[in-house]
Amino acid sequence: MSSRTRQWLSLVGIIWLQSINGTNSNFPAYSSQLKQILSISQVQLNNLAFASDAGKLFGCFAGIAAIYLPVWLVLIIGSTLGLIGYGVQYLFVTNQISSLSYVHIFILTVVAGNSICWINTVCYVVAIRNFPSHRQVVVGLTTSYVGLSAKLYTDIVDAAFSSSPIERAKAYLLLNSILPVIVCVLAAPVAREVDVGRPRNMKVGFISMFVITIATGVYAVISSLESISSKSSSLSKIIGMGVFLVAPLLIPIIEKATELVRKVNIKTEIKVYDFTIEENEGVESMEDGVDIKEREEAEEVRVVDIIKEEIGAKDQGHDFKASFNRGINGSNSRCFLLTSQQQRPLPSRQ
Repeated sequence: MSSRTRQWLSLVGIIWLQSINGTNSNFPAYSSQLKQILSISQVQLNNLAFASDAGKLFGCFAGIAAIYLPVWLVLIIGSTLGLIGYGVQYLFVTNQISSLSYVHIFILTVVAGNSICWINTVCYVVAIRNFPSHRQVVVGLTTSYVGLSAKLYTDIVDAAFSSSPIERAKAYLLLNSILPVIVCVLAAPVAREVDVGRPRNMKVGFISMFVITIATGVYAVISSLESISSKSSSLSKIIGMGVFLVAPLLIPIIEKATELVRKVNIKTEIKVYDFTIEENEGVESMEDGVDIKEREEAEEVRVVDIIKEEIGAKDQGHDFKASFNRGINGSNSRCFLLTSQQQRPLPSRQ
């Protein structure tokens, strides 16, 4: 899988994490039950609401952990803190635990609020490191999905639980404790740092993501209106919200498909190129064979000419030698006759 595909997958993972990370917005849904069970005043209940935000004051520990620990482990720690903070309160509301005081609930609320910081830290770290050239856009885009948390939890409770206030309070605490754990486990493999390499043009992908985000927000607002929500079932609302949350996956899927098509085209071009090279080599080898044959024939002709010239030179040499010998023999004969005549005695005079 290419780094660009993993970039978009990490963005989808961040969106999912932010969509379930607004658990503190569900406090009004179960605060009345806590007030009744603990027998506390409205001021003390307001202090419990502050406790959730007070937990965020210790978010620096999540930042320090992100320096030394892998992001998936930071995610698991954050979801575990939420499981403890909300899970124990759920057990208290369901009468599984009966010995908790107001101070205990306050501390548990602080721990639960702090868990949000750990997940947020992972989202920001991954967004900034995986999109260094577009980090502002990515952080703003993913943070907007926090506003879906209350809508998402409400749709799930409406679809899966009864309308009794007590049961709904228990359902919110149960979802606050287990849903972040499930989503963190699912998102951990994709919400991780990616070696992005050189900056790339991602304009089309971001435009598509903005369109999906705006459509998701419009759907969430319209489906929450009383005049429209009364006409649709709770199940259809949660299905619609699920479709919009899965829609960002289209971008990495399209990116992967484009990558596969590009690889196929490259392989096809390589095969055509190799075939062209082999064909050219075949033509060149045939031409080389013809050239070699012509050179061999020319060499044979040249050798024959040389041999003929040598033979002609030898014949001329033999003729010259014969002529020379004949000339010498003739000279010798004339010299011999002249000498014989000179040596012949003159006749005596009487």
